[in-house]
Amino acid sequence: MNALTNTDFHFDGQKNVYHGKVRDVYTVKNDLLVMVATDRISAFDVVLPKGIPYKGQMLNQIAAKFLDATADIVPNWKLASPDPMVTVGQRCEGYPVEMIVRGYLCGSAWRSYKSGVHKICGVQLPDGMHENQRFPQPIITPTTKAELGRHDEDITREEILSQGLVSVEEYEMLEKYTMALFLRGTEIAAKRGLILVDTKYEFGRRDDKIYLIDEIHTPDSSRYFYADSYQELFDKGEPQKQLSKEFVREWLMDNGFQGKDGQQVPEMTPEIVAGISERYIELFEKITGETFDKVDLNNIVDRIEKNVLDYLKKT
Repeated sequence: MNALTNTDFHFDGQKNVYHGKVRDVYTVKNDLLVMVATDRISAFDVVLPKGIPYKGQMLNQIAAKFLDATADIVPNWKLASPDPMVTVGQRCEGYPVEMIVRGYLCGSAWRSYKSGVHKICGVQLPDGMHENQRFPQPIITPTTKAELGRHDEDITREEILSQGLVSVEEYEMLEKYTMALFLRGTEIAAKRGLILVDTKYEFGRRDDKIYLIDEIHTPDSSRYFYADSYQELFDKGEPQKQLSKEFVREWLMDNGFQGKDGQQVPEMTPEIVAGISERYIELFEKITGETFDKVDLNNIVDRIEKNVLDYLKKT
């Protein structure tokens, strides 16, 4: 199956393009961003060698739905989605930190905790916790916003403020928005029989106003557990059934890859690629309650270019 792993568009009024790990962002007319969700997949800050069919469409459409569903909490950058793999929005000046919010002890937080580190980003964790255990209340564990090719790094609230990365007043608003968004995401997930375990939010500033930017509540930025099996599996100390990119990380770790120097990405067979695609589609249908409508995988680049150009002509 075809997968979109690279783009090289030249839109009218285009100023520059940024190729991220997963998304390619085109700046047009100085004020608009055309964000193309490719089928690239990354783990441990490494872009894997093969794309995942339908992944870009699924990520873009989930993000668009959640941006619309949270616009009453905080304004966001989205203006339109002229193509299943594209969102067009307002350009904002991004804050140099990402707001990570965790409701449960798992993933990298659990791996650190298990090694004896009981403080994350300045937040003291209770002793005696177990993997996948719920925190008494969600915690915010911010990271720096790394440049391409570099790892995000944990940072404390105090360090953010002392380094002047964000003003006190703005950071307090970022924390407020983060918790409100996580609560809304948790409520929506619960209606679908899921638990929103953890996620990340990115914010930017435009005209002295804070905006939510980038994706939201997708499996690339979030982790979900199935609610109906959570307690039983937790009581047994067994792994949770989850919908997130963690299963990709676990497959990589099982095959000796954690993004460290000298390690090789294991072979991504057609079966592995198809399995990852199916898991992503499963999450889409589970979290949205809608059937995933697969777009034609032929002529993806031509379709995107036409749809974006048609939209830009109207702006």
